Amino acid sequence: MCRLFGLSAAQRVRATFWLLEAPDSLAQQSRREPDGTGLGTFDAEGRPLVEKQAFAAYADRQFAREAKERESRTFIAHVRYASTGRIDVRNTHPFCQNDRLFAHHGVITGLDSLDEELGDYRDLVTGDTDSERFFALVTKHIDQRGGDVAGGVAAAARWVAGNLPLYAINLILTTATELWALRYPDTHGLLVLDRAAGGPHHDRHLDHASPAGTVRTRSGDLAQHPSVIVASERMDEDPGWHEVRPGELIHVDESLTLTRLVVIDHPPAYLLSLDQLGHRAAASQDQELTARQPPQDTAHAAHASSPAAKKA
Repeated sequence: MCRLFGLSAAQRVRATFWLLEAPDSLAQQSRREPDGTGLGTFDAEGRPLVEKQAFAAYADRQFAREAKERESRTFIAHVRYASTGRIDVRNTHPFCQNDRLFAHHGVITGLDSLDEELGDYRDLVTGDTDSERFFALVTKHIDQRGGDVAGGVAAAARWVAGNLPLYAINLILTTATELWALRYPDTHGLLVLDRAAGGPHHDRHLDHASPAGTVRTRSGDLAQHPSVIVASERMDEDPGWHEVRPGELIHVDESLTLTRLVVIDHPPAYLLSLDQLGHRAAASQDQELTARQPPQDTAHAAHASSPAAKKA
């Protein structure tokens, strides 16, 4: 499944990322290789820098294996298994809108209805994924609330939860100094670590590695500086990892103050099961699917009775 990783520090720090740890990693041994990787950071002036690549050839995969040392206050990394949209760099996370970076893990259907809700904000979408459309909806609600990012994320998620069939909408959003993350509903896990300088032993650099062999990051600076990390899976043995509750929005401000608030306390109106997704979307959400499952597209049947599906 897609991998999400976000890191926030109280000052600019150096970190090195590998988005596929090694050619013989578990990611390469899985039934489906990743469809793209991306890393988002911000320069000293607060301008976003997005480096991403779709995997169309072996040379593209080398992009994900090469070490990328970057300096930023916030970082966002994503490994994509495509559910909606072609394998194309325009569909690869993270996405950038209004100097904010966004990565998503999940599936949203009824995209014609979502396009209708976006109105003019549909122009922000350059690819054809549900993720970038959902980001545009978040941006719309942020603008309607005078720049309130938390309010915009919560409002967009509530609208999708009430109107569109969905499997999950886990997300991470960053600016040059702040980070937000949402888990909804309880389909996929999302974890947060409020890491003291040096970690639990107070004297160690950061060295985090995904068990799946995808995202890995190291930072010597974080032996001296605290940080907050959000990830789709536990990245090390630090006992401080805590699961984000379903419907909970995480916010890390510029001073590393961590706030947690449940912003959606009810289940989705049209929750899709894994069996109701088409083969491609289901495989993107569950890498343990067996090869016995034939390619099919049954998602339309799962939500044909919903109001949004009738518009889509």
